[in-house]
Amino acid sequence: MSRLFRDVDGGPVCPGGSVVCIGAFDGLHLGHQALVRHAVARAHALGVPAVALSFEPLPREFFAADAPPPRLMLPRAKVLGLRALGVEVVGLLRFDRSTASMSPEAFAATVLAGRLRAREVWVGPGFRFGHRRAGDLDTLHRKGAKHGFRAGEIEPLRLDGERVSSTRIRAALAAGDFAAATRLLGRPYAIAGHVVPGRRLGRTLGYPTANLRFGGKVPALRGIYATRVHGIAETPWPAVSSFGTRPTVGGVEPLLEAHLFDFDGDLYGRRIGIEFVARLRDEEKFHDLPALVAQMDRDAAQARRLLVDGRAAGPTDADLPHTAAQRQASA
Repeated sequence: MSRLFRDVDGGPVCPGGSVVCIGAFDGLHLGHQALVRHAVARAHALGVPAVALSFEPLPREFFAADAPPPRLMLPRAKVLGLRALGVEVVGLLRFDRSTASMSPEAFAATVLAGRLRAREVWVGPGFRFGHRRAGDLDTLHRKGAKHGFRAGEIEPLRLDGERVSSTRIRAALAAGDFAAATRLLGRPYAIAGHVVPGRRLGRTLGYPTANLRFGGKVPALRGIYATRVHGIAETPWPAVSSFGTRPTVGGVEPLLEAHLFDFDGDLYGRRIGIEFVARLRDEEKFHDLPALVAQMDRDAAQARRLLVDGRAAGPTDADLPHTAAQRQASA
């Protein structure tokens, strides 16, 4: 069974019971993976489905709509990643005013006991839920005793003496420290999606690109990068990529544009993953297109030296997660 549900209300999703883990799961880093794998193991032991419960948009995005926090991972990548970890049912609950006003007691009764028939509920350290974040692990214990499930919290996962967190990963990405991000994530940081048409300006300038949108979310990094593109050949394809709003040509929406070195082919509609290897510079606004192209020439040459000339040796596709779902699930 592999199922996705979005609604708080409705009939039982797991009528025979389930083991549930709850979290934002933005990035699916090593701490998230520990929580999910624990829930999956408990579900196997009890012979019931493993359920991962999250929200979309994330509550922090909903409450800060004018200045939403950066996202590491898009919803589809999150679902694919959770499934790759062994989750059989994903609840990506719509977070709106109704959900935000739901009391912890109502959430436990309606979602955990009603929809999921939870037998166990597992959360990470410091978990809070419900209206005004009034619910915590103690609330889950009390409501579990009433509704027939037990609740538990896993120990925080620490690396270099600090807890693994999405906040640490965002800071590492903003600083261009991809080695640190890789250690916290357990895999290289990448963004996956379907290639979409652009304005074809890059082709006119001599730099055709494969373009990925970021779903209206705020990305955790911006600038010009040496990258590798997965999903078009047996080994990753070297590229130079820009992630930003393209101020020189009046762009607004963040767009990830990858120029694949020495590539000739049609990638429209194909799902690819763009792995970030090294940060080259900030995004800039140039006074005219010739100045932009001159800088693009320098960026491409620098990225090619890093990637093609072997000064940034990195993993092949075989070194990355083995299933297609895991490869696509890189944020």
